[in-house]
Amino acid sequence: MSSIFELSPRCQDLQKRLVDFVENDCLPAEDIYESQVGKGDQRWKVVPPIIEELKAKARSLGLWNLFLHKGYPEGPGLTNLEYATLCEITGRCPRVAPEALNCSAPDTGNMEVFAKYGTAAQKQKYLVPLMNGEIRSAFAMTEIAVSSSDATNIETRIDRIGDHYIINGHKWWISGAGDPRCKVFLVMGKSDPGNESAYKQQSIVIVDAKTPGVEVVRPMTVFGYDDAPEGHCEVKFVNVKVPVSNIIAGEGRGFEVIQGRLGPGRIHHCMRAIGMAERTLDLMIARVTDPSRRTFGHILARHGTIAADVAKIRIEINAARLLVLSAADKIDKVSAKGALRDIAMAKVMVPNMLQKAIDLAIQAFGAAGVSQDTPLARFHAAARSLRIADGPDEVHIQQLARFELFRGDDIREKQEATKRRRAQILANNSKL
Repeated sequence: MSSIFELSPRCQDLQKRLVDFVENDCLPAEDIYESQVGKGDQRWKVVPPIIEELKAKARSLGLWNLFLHKGYPEGPGLTNLEYATLCEITGRCPRVAPEALNCSAPDTGNMEVFAKYGTAAQKQKYLVPLMNGEIRSAFAMTEIAVSSSDATNIETRIDRIGDHYIINGHKWWISGAGDPRCKVFLVMGKSDPGNESAYKQQSIVIVDAKTPGVEVVRPMTVFGYDDAPEGHCEVKFVNVKVPVSNIIAGEGRGFEVIQGRLGPGRIHHCMRAIGMAERTLDLMIARVTDPSRRTFGHILARHGTIAADVAKIRIEINAARLLVLSAADKIDKVSAKGALRDIAMAKVMVPNMLQKAIDLAIQAFGAAGVSQDTPLARFHAAARSLRIADGPDEVHIQQLARFELFRGDDIREKQEATKRRRAQILANNSKL
């Protein structure tokens, strides 16, 4: 994968190693991983052994915790831009490669929270084993009873009583909660519901997964996929008691924490999605140029609509990649907050591009495209849900529209200046 952005020699070397690892280890291990996922009552108790082998090899190759950018001493020292180029490569094998590198959601976002806001004690207890790949984690925000795309609606209560917080709430779509390795939740709720600012009512607290009152109710399915062993679960917190030392950053700073967490995370999702799109296009090209598959006397690629679809997918992948890399570069230069406009554009464009590419590839495959014999059906489920996860399209579009419409006064002022200048030129016999 080439880039118009300047990448360090180290990043280029990591790209080469990662391509080799994904193509020669992760992709061949995909079916093995799926066959090792638990069946029946072992569904949420078994971790495929092959993933631990891949993790060990990735670590030995220096392909470990690449996501934590150079602003953190715990990370490998890459920029968000550099990691974005690596993240795309892992997207070619989304079920296996990200976890093999200890770079899979929601752990990446949670590790960044601990690295940025955690106390020394919190880092030692949770960040260290997470970065070692010894445990996994979950982020509990979305709720079953309210529209959680507006996070001010969150109803979970975090009430301080003496030296403890008592947590009561009902969450769902909590990714990673079904994993037997999940040892910690970061839970968002209201600690100060009476605060005049709707954005200072929320806090985030650490909850050990085995704390009394934590109940994983059921795994949810995404178009029939349960994504075991991690899953996306409905979770109840009933009178869950944790020490006040489990607060992240301080009371009332929940929004600050999630915005810092979600910005880079959205870029990670988008770059993995581009990797998925590249593999989708590869699968489609292999199918439509297969000489053994002919319709009406020609291979599929000789039919005009198929060839046009391939060309359009290539155009949209390349355009989407540049948009996401530009957003990552801006995060490096002006922070995630300063790059909100660029992140919003990427978060809308990329999942829609991926969904369209997969749909066209499925059409080219025919019935095989919706079967378990290709990754396209699972890719489609992921692409469609990504248009909802981390904020639905509509929220990002609305945010982007605000950025654009805010320019209205400046645009009108420039237009008036142009009119005045035109009048000056005409008054001067059409001479400058």
